[in-house]
Amino acid sequence: MGRLFPKCIPHIILMTYVIVVIYPLFFILTASFKINSNIILHPWGLPKPLIIQNYIDALSNNLIGRYFWNSLSVATIATALSILLAVTIAYALTRMKFPLFSKIVYGILLLALLIPPASLLIPLYIMVKDLGLYNSHLALILPYSSFGIPLTVFVIAAFLKSIPTELEEAGIMDGLSAYGLLGRIIIPLTLPTLVTVFILNFLSNWNEYIMASLFLSNQLLRTLPVAIVSFSDKFNMNYGALCASVMVSVIPVILIFIFLQKQIIEGVTSGSIKG
Repeated sequence: MGRLFPKCIPHIILMTYVIVVIYPLFFILTASFKINSNIILHPWGLPKPLIIQNYIDALSNNLIGRYFWNSLSVATIATALSILLAVTIAYALTRMKFPLFSKIVYGILLLALLIPPASLLIPLYIMVKDLGLYNSHLALILPYSSFGIPLTVFVIAAFLKSIPTELEEAGIMDGLSAYGLLGRIIIPLTLPTLVTVFILNFLSNWNEYIMASLFLSNQLLRTLPVAIVSFSDKFNMNYGALCASVMVSVIPVILIFIFLQKQIIEGVTSGSIKG
């Protein structure tokens, strides 16, 4: 027993961490099936009675579909753009022989990782206004994709360094151009890693609130996180409907993990083994 206890410590720590992470979601899920008074009087208890009226109230909002689509389109386009740019940058840094240039670019990307996005809100707001992008989804897509590039480049570049250059040399012998090598060899081989960084960037863009609330004042252009905050006024602090709205916003994230968990695991493990 004394020998087994030290081995159990990592598992205990891990289970504690899982409970801390999962319980808030479980709390919101149970609260979404409670009446308002039950949430206030018995916040930790299970829903008794179990009701679905909160979801009906949340989904009855005629704009909920628009908010959902706004978030989905902005997050997807920004994520795809950042990955597309990051792949080309990482390929150039790992394959093209410009040591000094590569070090400078790596330094700039590392510096970008150290700068919190919140510190750039004022200059970003001025830039968005000057470019005439205020109250348009481009005001979110461009910053989201830019902030996602540094980390994505580092992850992809670490994986590209493990790919043998002989594969590309064979492709060159077959007449492939640089774009052909990228599209037919590099991207298919890095697909698990691309899926992993896609998930990370998509989650960040999907949940972002500050810039979405600052750059969009038009109600029809709001993203789901901003709209959910406004639901508290619309439902007169109906916490059940508010929790139901949060659960609706979580659905895409859960579906992504369910259908792409294999690719996510492959991307993480391949990077840890090869990178």
